[in-house]
Parts: sequence; structure tokens; C-alpha cells
Amino acid sequence: MKPRHYLQFSDFSRAEYEYLLERTRWIKAQFKQYKAYHPLADRTLAMIFEKQSTRTRLSFEAGMQQLGGAAIFLSTRDTQLGRGEPVEDMAQVVSRMVDIVMIRTFEQAILERFAGVSRVPVINGLSNEYHPCQVMGDIFTFIEHRGPINGRTVAWIGDSNNVCNTWMQAATIFDFNLHVSTPPGYEVETERAGIYGARHFEHFADPMEAARGADLVTTDVWTSMGFEAEDAERKRDFSDWQVDADMMKLAGPDALFMHCLPAHRGEEVSADVIDGPQSVVWDEAENRLHTQKALMEFLLLGKVA
Repeated sequence: MKPRHYLQFSDFSRAEYEYLLERTRWIKAQFKQYKAYHPLADRTLAMIFEKQSTRTRLSFEAGMQQLGGAAIFLSTRDTQLGRGEPVEDMAQVVSRMVDIVMIRTFEQAILERFAGVSRVPVINGLSNEYHPCQVMGDIFTFIEHRGPINGRTVAWIGDSNNVCNTWMQAATIFDFNLHVSTPPGYEVETERAGIYGARHFEHFADPMEAARGADLVTTDVWTSMGFEAEDAERKRDFSDWQVDADMMKLAGPDALFMHCLPAHRGEEVSADVIDGPQSVVWDEAENRLHTQKALMEFLLLGKVA
């Protein structure tokens, strides 16, 4: 049988996500009660990093160990990929030696090429185009705090990056409204709105209007990895797209704030928001651990409950 991969959020159905989120809830409860749960004993995860990472590496490595398995860190600087070995050749070798692979890279095409010949499941730990593990963790966090997300409104403020693209896919699958506000010249690619459900997506020129009445306001750094040369220009272009207290006052009375981290206080978010009572960024960061454990269990064992 061909392995199941998780390369973008649209790879799973609503029913599969509902199963995964319920498994996440159960797995997290075991973790909080210090109950050992080792369904992936003797399984090995290979983690391939082309981009630097803190939360992705820690959550996958700790998660695999907590499920009874082992995790191996591979940097492209330390492997033959860094010397020009074809992605397909590495995939053939790695997938014969481990049970599951997570890749954090620049181009989505690299993930797709690797998965195309891999004998084991491949997970997107982040690419320039998508960050599905992040948004799955974010949705679980919202449900923990506010209940079902369907019918709600999520406001994305800032760059139309990989996380924003993934929220667009999620809006269609979970049937919620996504308000996006970006500076001129940084808009969401129009074909993405068409592919992933225009009726769930609306662009706002004014970030304050995008946040008005929202149940969740979320953002990311203005300069993502790979765009460091544009940092000064982006700081200038994004100066009016900071999530601050005035913006949060326009959101719904019970609105949450999220950020996938790392955060730059005073740039994309003010300190009083990210450190304030509406912020759930630390729960959000922890929940990457638990949603990814449910994801690895599902890809390796299928439905277990």
C-alpha cells in the first residue's frame, strides 16, 4: 500500500481532522496525567531540516519519544543533500531505514518529490507555501478555549505567507470565515482564494476592519526565513499592520490572540497583546506537541479508537 502523506492542510478531510483533534485531546490528557502511552515503540522518525527550527524540532522529537519511538535529526548541511544529492535518491534510502519522515524546507516541491518515492509517510514541518502542522495546532487551541471553530471568524493580519495560505485551506474544510489584511503588494495570491473557497475568504485593505468582530486574531513575523534581505523594506511597509490593544478592542469580546512564534514585540504585535489576557500563544506552542503526536499515530497506525 502507498503511504499516506501530510504535505498540506487540504490532504485530510473534515472527518479525519475531527478524529485527529479528538485523539489530540486524549493524548494530551495522558501527558498531563503522567500516563505512559507508547503506541510507536520501535518506530523511528527522521527529521530533515533545511530551515532552522526551535518549536518544530522540539515538538516532533519530544513527541516521538513520548510515543515510545526514536527521532533522528538530519540537517541538509550535514547530509549529502547539501552536496547536491538528488532528493529522490535520499528519499529512497531514508525511507528504507525509518518509519516516518518530517521535512522542514523551503520549496514545497522538495516535499512532493521526496514523498513521490518515499516508502513511508512524509510530513510537512514547514515549507515556503504551507505550514499545516501549525494551523492544526492552532485550531485545536481555539477549540480548547472557545469550542467549535466552524461559523467563527479568524482575522489574519500581516504577510500572506505559508501560515496564511494554510488558514485559507482550513477555512474551507472547517467552514469558518477568514479575514485577511496585508499591505499593498503583499496580498494573497488570488488563485489561492479561488482554489480554497472564496466564500470563506475576504481581503481587507484596513487591518482594523479585518479584525472587527473576529473570534481569533492571529499574525506572524513580517520577515519570514528566506526574506531577510527585505527586512528594512518590510518593516516600513508593514508598520500599520501591528496587532495592538486598539485592534483587539475591535475584535469580538472573547477574541483570542495567536502567534506561531518566534515573535518580535513592537513589530507585528505589541507586548501588551502577546503578554496580555487574550493571548494563548503558550498553549498554542505546546499544542503543536500533542497534535503532531496524534498525526504521527494516525499516519503510522490509522484510526486506533
